[in-house]
Amino acid sequence: MPLDEDLLPEARKSYRYQWYVVAICMLAYVFSFVDRQILSLMIEPIKRDLHLSDTQFSLLNGLAFSLLYSVMGLPIAILADKRSRPLIISIGVAFWSLATAASGLAKNFVHLFLARIGVGVGEAALSPAAYSMFSDMFPKSKLGRAYGIYSLGSFIGGAAAFIIGGYVINLLKSVDAVTLPLLGEVRAWQLTFLIVGLPGIVLALLVFFTVRDPRRRGLRRDADGGVQKVALRHVIGFLWRHRRTFAAHYLGFSLYALVLLGMMAWTPAFYIRAFSLTSSEAGYLLGVVVLVANGSGVLFGGWLVDRLARRGHTDAAMRAGVIGALGMTVPVVAFTQVGQLWLSLALLAVAMFFASFPMPASTAAMQVLSPNQMRAQVSAIFLLISNLIGLALGTTLVALVTDRVFGDPKMVGSSLSIVYGLASVLTVLLLWRGCRHFRRSVAAERAVGEPAAQPEGVS
Repeated sequence: MPLDEDLLPEARKSYRYQWYVVAICMLAYVFSFVDRQILSLMIEPIKRDLHLSDTQFSLLNGLAFSLLYSVMGLPIAILADKRSRPLIISIGVAFWSLATAASGLAKNFVHLFLARIGVGVGEAALSPAAYSMFSDMFPKSKLGRAYGIYSLGSFIGGAAAFIIGGYVINLLKSVDAVTLPLLGEVRAWQLTFLIVGLPGIVLALLVFFTVRDPRRRGLRRDADGGVQKVALRHVIGFLWRHRRTFAAHYLGFSLYALVLLGMMAWTPAFYIRAFSLTSSEAGYLLGVVVLVANGSGVLFGGWLVDRLARRGHTDAAMRAGVIGALGMTVPVVAFTQVGQLWLSLALLAVAMFFASFPMPASTAAMQVLSPNQMRAQVSAIFLLISNLIGLALGTTLVALVTDRVFGDPKMVGSSLSIVYGLASVLTVLLLWRGCRHFRRSVAAERAVGEPAAQPEGVS
């Protein structure tokens, strides 16, 4: 139905504001990935100064971050389903920014491990709250696009971490240490953490003062017309009722995350060791690959979800995941096995493009199926499983194969091929099987009432 002309300016204002919220949440996601990813580029100086093995470094890059990032996501998500979501996001941004800066003060493995746990705790506040807000702001036909643009922040952040980190490392390559007021002597890599961490405080204030919590829509109501109160046991009951769907979704997309996050964590070390690149050179090259390949991949993945949905596929998000997993399987194995740098980077770009599909796809699937009162919690449980598998297990498996099977750091490329090749095949099988279960779950939820009725958007 056409909008009345008198309402058009207000409608346009609302439309612009909706995308402003997506943009500022995307910017927060950029900051989160810069703070998360910068560690992987500085693997060699950190290992040298703190006397670490590949396995210990993988714990910093995986387990330390994912431990409380995964666990704290659920209680924070429970708050996000009941309290102000912009407030939760702003507190989270401030917390992880300070924790990143604290990484620059680390003097040993334990100090850095604790600081990385802090980064994980702060970042746990962002995605569940952002996902929940978007579902209340956009119709289903635009959800894939909104999630795709938001998810783009992870790859802009990953690229920025590589490029900015490479620039700072190159800038400080002749500087062994600097002396700062109150802090004393700090190494170049420690200064890098301070530089990238502190600006997040400004972003936290921007979220707090400019984003308002949208009205919650699609709430299920009891027989008296009141909003049903949802406890964690209700969420567990919902997941159990659709256990085949969520088993395929959670495990399939978690293995997908294992491949994507593992490549983000280990490709700098691979190119430094296999092609004798400097940290700066690796940062610049990988920054371009992540920005172009992953950025276009996540946008295309979001478009594909919306396209399949418009064509009547109720399992659109799961189908998009299957397509992406099929596309990444061969290049993710091959890029470490070729001898030419240009060919390796080309294959990596293809792998990264398809590896980006699940970011909007996995989110859209959860938000479409779940009732409003439990969206953030369903997302948080997924992030709990996804990050324990994708970050903690995925990065450490590669290190263990390198250290224990090959016993040679230069064989990290073969470890990548083995671990992520197997994970890619399992991803395809799980998501393909999950499509059928997802269709059944959507039909079942529609039979008892549309769980996530969306507001009409402005075209």
